[in-house]
Amino acid sequence: MGSPEYAVLPLEHLVLNGYRIPAVYTQPDRSAGRGRALSPSPVKRAAECLNLMVVQPGSLQKMEAVSGLATLRPDIIVVAAFGQILPRSVLDIPRCGCINLHPSLLPKFRGASPVASAILSGADFTGVSIMLMDEGVDTGPILARAQIPISRRDTTGSLTAKLSRISAQLLLSVLPSWVKGTLSPQPQEEAGASYCRPISKSDGEIDWSLPAVDIWRRVRAFHPWPGCYTGWSGRRIRIVEAVPVCDVRDVAAGRVVALPSAGEGAGEPAFGIGTGDAVLGVVRVQMEGRREMSAAEFLKGQRSWLGCGCC
Repeated sequence: MGSPEYAVLPLEHLVLNGYRIPAVYTQPDRSAGRGRALSPSPVKRAAECLNLMVVQPGSLQKMEAVSGLATLRPDIIVVAAFGQILPRSVLDIPRCGCINLHPSLLPKFRGASPVASAILSGADFTGVSIMLMDEGVDTGPILARAQIPISRRDTTGSLTAKLSRISAQLLLSVLPSWVKGTLSPQPQEEAGASYCRPISKSDGEIDWSLPAVDIWRRVRAFHPWPGCYTGWSGRRIRIVEAVPVCDVRDVAAGRVVALPSAGEGAGEPAFGIGTGDAVLGVVRVQMEGRREMSAAEFLKGQRSWLGCGCC
């Protein structure tokens, strides 16, 4: 059971290693793009390429959905960002239970946005926890964990890709021991628990009164979705990549300034924007209706940008 890209590699690894998958459960197709056409989840596309049966229940709370699942007689259900809460009637179906591949070091960052929340918090490390599911939100006992560092350039997109690979590898090491009964689940320590809320589209709007480091973390945490954006001359400008410039101060929040050490190399900021305490150096941007580009390229075509204020 899974829906986003994070769940694709675990599914593919199960198939490649000879596990029999009687069905893949994923979210119903959603409207996407300017035309609002129905689009399948990444897991559905992967499952169809693997010639697996796909089931897309609107809700697993309904008796007919639970009955259909029970007829498959699964030994175990592997869940990775499925997008629905599993009721007790589903948790009780497989003889080896339901296990969840959660992209955080539980009990930290339970809930819907663990990868973005780890970046927002300024954590140095995150990881994957495989847990035996119960009726709580990511509260079940832990079967295994794996930890990785968060780099200064990691975004939610890049970090999720890393965690997906680790989830797939860790799953393959856990499954044989768990099915044989030689692995003992360890209860989570509630004292260290934290929860994260879902990310909304409005979270991407930049408040330039915040500290530069906080905005920098938001730019990374909200990439690729919903993106961090600001306004200028009635148009929306997305800040795709940035870096704090803590040695430049006394710039009004939202004011665009030239940087003394501005460069045109990859990863180098071409201009800065004032924040609540320092300057955020901008590396890559995307103006509404145009392609993404380096900040240096953007500046060549928008010289009036310097000295203006963002809103």
